[in-house]
Amino acid sequence: MNNDQKIRVRIAPSPTGNLHIGTARAALFNWLFARTIGGVFILRIEDTDLERSEKKFEQNIFDGLKWLGLNWDEGPEIGGPAKNYRQSERLDIYEKYLKQLIDKGLAYYCLCSKEELESVRAIAQKSGLAPKYSGKCRLQRHTNGPVIRFIIPEEKISFTDIIRGEIVFDGALIGDIAIAKDLRTPLYNFAVVVDDYEMNITHIIRGEDHIANTPKQIFIQIALGLPSPKYAHLPLVLDQNRAKLSKRFSATSVEEYRALGFLPEALFNFLALLGWHPEDNREIMTPEDIIKKFSLERIQKSGAVFDIDKLHWMNAAYTRTLSDAELLNRLKTFSPELKEKLEKIPTPTAEKMILSVKNRVETLNDFTTHLAPYFGVGEYDAKLLIWKKSDAKTTLDNLIKIKDIISRLPTEAFESSKAEETLMAFANAVGKGETLWPLRVAISGLEASPGPFEILSILGKAESLSRIHNAVQKLEKNI
Repeated sequence: MNNDQKIRVRIAPSPTGNLHIGTARAALFNWLFARTIGGVFILRIEDTDLERSEKKFEQNIFDGLKWLGLNWDEGPEIGGPAKNYRQSERLDIYEKYLKQLIDKGLAYYCLCSKEELESVRAIAQKSGLAPKYSGKCRLQRHTNGPVIRFIIPEEKISFTDIIRGEIVFDGALIGDIAIAKDLRTPLYNFAVVVDDYEMNITHIIRGEDHIANTPKQIFIQIALGLPSPKYAHLPLVLDQNRAKLSKRFSATSVEEYRALGFLPEALFNFLALLGWHPEDNREIMTPEDIIKKFSLERIQKSGAVFDIDKLHWMNAAYTRTLSDAELLNRLKTFSPELKEKLEKIPTPTAEKMILSVKNRVETLNDFTTHLAPYFGVGEYDAKLLIWKKSDAKTTLDNLIKIKDIISRLPTEAFESSKAEETLMAFANAVGKGETLWPLRVAISGLEASPGPFEILSILGKAESLSRIHNAVQKLEKNI
């Protein structure tokens, strides 16, 4: 690579499923590297798996990257010097390079059946040998066949990984690899080499599960006379049991975390710390902060644990930094059901509701539960009204007195501290637990909710009296 060449990196997901959290982390690290040094971040879609690739998954990839703020400089929907950013649009290019390898005698058609290959593989594994193709069709020069194989030289090859240092492979243990089904249907290890060269990719930053592919790709680069980009293999994303992140135990797509109510800035920050940390070990950082501090050299070699508890903590921290007005907008976007309810009330009241629960939530989804008391009281057991050191008769008497106090207060008292002052005078005389507990349950219907005075100030006199009246009736029926 020419030292004067502009840095160009890429993320190349396959549209065979929703944007995986590991792919999003790899995209983020590529994006950060490009932004740190003024490089170019490219999105390429690897859609040659025609049976599994779907446009809906491609759109999900676009939406997920944009939601995280990872806008690409070249790629679908944007364009760039090379217009084709989907592999399905680049078949003529692959055919040209495949013909070069075949004409040079460096690739050949293979007629071996799947059953034959499986048998050879089983024998090798039983003997404790690395499973590899026997090379049976290498000298037969077939003019057609179900697969095209590339001849891997039986020699050692090494490359310097920016994160892991020198890595050495022995080509003799790899065997000839399949690189295409035919001239118009390339397979991964071949297509990625051609694409990276044609798009002038200078650095390949990807997961460590691709390390074994790297020597195969370098051998193909050498055979075609192409330069090798620099490589950096990221640690795998692991679950809390230090196993590879799987759908069985946790959400694995960006869409799932978005649906759970996580903020994009929180997930961005969290993913940046999956395998990397700044020198000062700060955890809450803006994208601008991370860009200033980011370097590939500070990426760890060992697996990065996806700690969901830490993500919840970080999301709560970001939630608290948002203004009530911004949170209101986010909630309307997040939940159509909540949007419908919130738009029926004055904006200042809605923001006041949000403020009352803001410090209790960790995700946008939590607001649905915590704001519920403001929109109505669900069914609850009359026993919930009774303070743990009290009884039903005392609770009923206190609620009746509270109802009487509230009925005599002017409506405007609920917009100031007057209602709280009056009720607290009664609570101090009778007992806070004896009065405030049943009052809060009566107006919320929940064991855990915002404080009673916060709820009263938002509900107002009429709605508060109605809910307390219903609680009194509930207790009367159960005594």
